[in-house]
Amino acid sequence: MNKPVAVENKEVYSPFDVSVQKVIEGREFGGERALFATNGLQMTDVVFHPGESALKCCSDILADKCRFEGKYPFWHVDRFKVSDCVFTPGARAALWYSKNLEMTRTRVDAPKMFREMRNISLDGVKIPDAQETLWECHGIRIRDVEVDNADYIFSHCSDVDIDRYKQNGNYSFQYCRNVTIRNAVINSKDAFWETDDVTVYDSEINGEYLGWHSRNLRLVRCRINGTQPLCYCENLVMEDCTMGNECDLSFEDSSLKAVVNSAIVSVKNPRSGSLSALSIGEIIIDKNVLAPNNCAITTEL
Repeated sequence: MNKPVAVENKEVYSPFDVSVQKVIEGREFGGERALFATNGLQMTDVVFHPGESALKCCSDILADKCRFEGKYPFWHVDRFKVSDCVFTPGARAALWYSKNLEMTRTRVDAPKMFREMRNISLDGVKIPDAQETLWECHGIRIRDVEVDNADYIFSHCSDVDIDRYKQNGNYSFQYCRNVTIRNAVINSKDAFWETDDVTVYDSEINGEYLGWHSRNLRLVRCRINGTQPLCYCENLVMEDCTMGNECDLSFEDSSLKAVVNSAIVSVKNPRSGSLSALSIGEIIIDKNVLAPNNCAITTEL
């Protein structure tokens, strides 16, 4: 039995095998439900022209060098591997309500991909239109993935393991749980809102209002930039991070333990814990600070 890959002692993704009984190559299909409820199929150089639900309710599918032009091709599918394929803009909402997916070296030009899925691995995937992608998905492994136009990506996801990731898109990772990210560049307003147990290593995060209302957010050797970051956080940890020249009014109403190896423009009303920085341009403690109002702030690293 395959053992799940663990990150931070959490089960994230479990490898699986696919059983194949039939092979098709160089075919073209169109219309609705072209291969509905097919099991144990290997496809190579197959084109699915516009039409709906080409592979709905299937299992044990291998798709290599295929082209998908119609809507909803992989709904309610179990155990499928997709490699070197293309999903055109017409293939919107292509993968929903499915489980056990491995996708490699694939280009996805269609929005609203991956909804309510479990046990997903994406490796070498490019998604130029990632709007509303990866919603309510659980057990996700990401490697060498690039996404653009990625507003609301990763909403309500859990058990996520990411390495080598580039993102342009706002409101990302909202309401996520148990996430580990390494070596990423994330350009996103309102990233990591209302999250639980997220750790980010060796990454760059740019965008306004980072991490508001998060719980147990940990940032290690990260560079942060954007106005009003890390406010209303519970148990925020920052280790050997730096903050850019847009990071004003930081840490309002947050409990934190933070070491920042750079200057901070301004800090406003942190609630509790400790903050050390190279320097702080302005420390604002006013009548709106909340109890216990005992955050220790130092500029002696």
